[in-house]
Amino acid sequence: MDQQRTPAGGAGHVAVIGGGISGLAAAHRLLAGGARVTVLEASDRLGGKLLAGEIAGTPVDLGAESMLARRPEAVELARAVGLADRLQPPATTSSGVWSHGRLRPMPKGHVMGVPGDPAALAPSGVLSAEGLDRIAAERDLPPAEVGDDVAIGRFVAERFGREVVDRLVEPLLGGVYAGDAYRISMRAAVPQLFSAVRDHGSLAEGVRAVQRQAAARPQDGPVFTGIDGGVGLLPPAVAGAVRAAGGEIRTGAPVRELRRVPAGPDAPGGWTVVTPDGALTVDAVLLAVPAPAAARLLAAEAPAAAGELSTVDYASMALITMAFRRADVTGLPAGSGFLVPPVEGRRIKAATFSGQKWGWVGAADPELFVLRTSIGRFGDDADLARDDAELVGLSRADLGAAVGLTAAPVASRVTRWADGLPQYPVGHLERVARIREQVAKLPGVAVCGAVYDGVGIPACVGSGRGAAEALLATLAPGAAGGERE
Repeated sequence: MDQQRTPAGGAGHVAVIGGGISGLAAAHRLLAGGARVTVLEASDRLGGKLLAGEIAGTPVDLGAESMLARRPEAVELARAVGLADRLQPPATTSSGVWSHGRLRPMPKGHVMGVPGDPAALAPSGVLSAEGLDRIAAERDLPPAEVGDDVAIGRFVAERFGREVVDRLVEPLLGGVYAGDAYRISMRAAVPQLFSAVRDHGSLAEGVRAVQRQAAARPQDGPVFTGIDGGVGLLPPAVAGAVRAAGGEIRTGAPVRELRRVPAGPDAPGGWTVVTPDGALTVDAVLLAVPAPAAARLLAAEAPAAAGELSTVDYASMALITMAFRRADVTGLPAGSGFLVPPVEGRRIKAATFSGQKWGWVGAADPELFVLRTSIGRFGDDADLARDDAELVGLSRADLGAAVGLTAAPVASRVTRWADGLPQYPVGHLERVARIREQVAKLPGVAVCGAVYDGVGIPACVGSGRGAAEALLATLAPGAAGGERE
């Protein structure tokens, strides 16, 4: 056996299972707190849904491409691992929405697609005159009641009409969750609006209250930011910092089983983590994996939590990245791209003009223009059975109809994200609370990731940090562990 004891005075040895951004952020925080860390990632690469790549020699993101800058966790982590000089806001923040058969400017003055003033929507043409009138008619409705939770699509349709949901809320929420607005929890997805509606008894008043709160806060810096070279550079930078701080990272190391090590007179107990290469005995375990994997690993020791985790649904999607000769795309509209409501009956759900949105993409090769589309969302993934060439063809057909782009790309890449995003239906927050209540009964175990605290990069980083801090608080300095069998 290879003896690998925790240094005297340390905070114990923690196995972080999962090398996505949540697990890497957790490992980074654990090391800062004095723990010894081993990260175990089942696949052959780190980063999860963050993936930097290239097309026609131009660097691109093949997964998530931007971070909410006004939530600080991801930006703080990027700075901590040496990427401060590479943080870069979008070159343009204007966008469009495909509605009533044509591309229209994205309206201002809404909260995740829910408007506070119908007059602000009218010039865009996104909604019909009847749809605008239906919003104004909310003043004649009884006070709004949201109870403990409500599906945002159903609630907004009841107060403002379905057209607002179908043409604004659906595409915006779809861009975040790849989900169905008529199922997504308002309390989980838009908590500030949920609270404001409960306080004011009106959806319109709730939106305006959220907007007033936002206006009263300091608004320094951009809303979103990216990284020069791709947000996908963040995971390897964090991994480098973890290794530099003494952490161990193993890829191609799926965890088959967790076994509890009972405490004894001369041993504090802990966990045995079983991998194909052997077993590692540690003081604590942090699970930073998707719900199905967490359910499997917790089935023996926390069956109730595993049962809850097994009910989490996921959405699958594909990103189609294409490079064109810049001379062939001179007619594209200004802005970062556009969203496509499902009600329009098109295959693509969104298009991002990466060559316009990110200055670093456009500067990489002035002769090329990169854009990408997305196909697939929860309950609408039949097209994902098609081969890559067919997905490129579907994207080109919709781009031709939307913006008149008929040129053939000089290169294309299709990146498939099977079960990429957890869904947050009504009751999701209560489900998460029940999972954590059961996991808390296991000494030295914590969970983190997109399924619990939000699907955005800052939320995942914050989830990882929070779980790490919870473990650090329970680990006694000098705890035993770290013996590989």
